[in-house]
Amino acid sequence: MGGGFATQHFRLRVLLMGIGLAIPALPQAAAQSSLPANFVYLRDVDPGIAQDIRYAGADNFVGRPLPGYEAAECILRRDVAAALKQVQADLSTASLALKVYDCYRPTRAVRAMAQWASASRDNGATKRFYPKLQKESLFGLGYISSQSKHSTGTAIDLTLIETPPSPAAPFDPAAAYGSCTGAAAQRAPDNTLDMGTGYDCFDGRSHTASMAISAEQRRSRNLLLAAMTKREFSNYAREWWHYTFRGGRLVSYFDFPIRPRPAN
Repeated sequence: MGGGFATQHFRLRVLLMGIGLAIPALPQAAAQSSLPANFVYLRDVDPGIAQDIRYAGADNFVGRPLPGYEAAECILRRDVAAALKQVQADLSTASLALKVYDCYRPTRAVRAMAQWASASRDNGATKRFYPKLQKESLFGLGYISSQSKHSTGTAIDLTLIETPPSPAAPFDPAAAYGSCTGAAAQRAPDNTLDMGTGYDCFDGRSHTASMAISAEQRRSRNLLLAAMTKREFSNYAREWWHYTFRGGRLVSYFDFPIRPRPAN
């Protein structure tokens, strides 16, 4: 369908050039209707993987949707999505499944994170994500970066859920949720295994090998680590939720927006 439109537009350009008239630009919606080569929507590869794309909403450390997140959809490089599908299949034998929080991240969103971290005024509403740290220290400690492999489509933030999953209460922007290092029942609602901290918790307890968590929480982290490592993903030691695909060639950093998945 998109190819036919592009062909017609090309013929129109040739005709107008021949008679010396101005050439109309290809409409933006049509020009950006498809993903870059080798990128896919995760739902098209494995719709059974749960998605809770935090930067498309307000339940994140910035407290608002980030630039480029026009839809709550996980987009990945095709080989990464295929490897993630293998992880999901492996976990199914233990009545577990994956839940992704973030996948491909436009570079404009990475810039917005860095700008937020360097802003002088703190935001008390999101202090629960860094309860023991000052916001200006997050960049230097490696929790926020000026560049992210998420923008290559090879990195994923994710966790584990039981199957069938229990429903999670909706996030309430007006609620006073507890610290990300507190008990799971006091944190913002989630239906995942308790990993010892919430997602995007900027604290030493979030380090994958932290000993400041319970034996059961450590077991859950190790389950995720083993499942992901088996399928060529490597973990970022400061964040139990962050994994990067080791297979294939590292491609360029991208900035295309995350738009709603086209209907099949």
